[in-house]
Amino acid sequence: MSSKTLINVYYDAQCPLCRQERRRYERWSGRHAKDIGWLDVSENEQALRAKGVDPAVALRSLHVETEQGQLIEGIDAYRLLMKRVPLLVPVAWLIGLPGIKPALRTLYDVWVKRRLKKQGRWPL
Repeated sequence: MSSKTLINVYYDAQCPLCRQERRRYERWSGRHAKDIGWLDVSENEQALRAKGVDPAVALRSLHVETEQGQLIEGIDAYRLLMKRVPLLVPVAWLIGLPGIKPALRTLYDVWVKRRLKKQGRWPL
């Protein structure tokens, strides 16, 4: 039995790369994959609003919900997810370092905006 609690990852299931990344996380998680719930933002808009999150914002930045109901957003959400994947634990530590975290956030925001524009889903 796993010692880790369940987390829910709100992700953009309309994005082919996001779906590919989900499959990669599931594969790399191995027996811990059951500890990660994957929820499509588009199918969970009402639940997100009830938690105080605009679904448009959830499409622009990864949101992870802990078992206690706390929502973690952005690079910190990725770090929490990566800590569930033994192979990625060192990466989770690395991207949390000062200087790296803000730079990654900026790059991620640019990438998401470009992706959503290309898909005709910007502005949200």
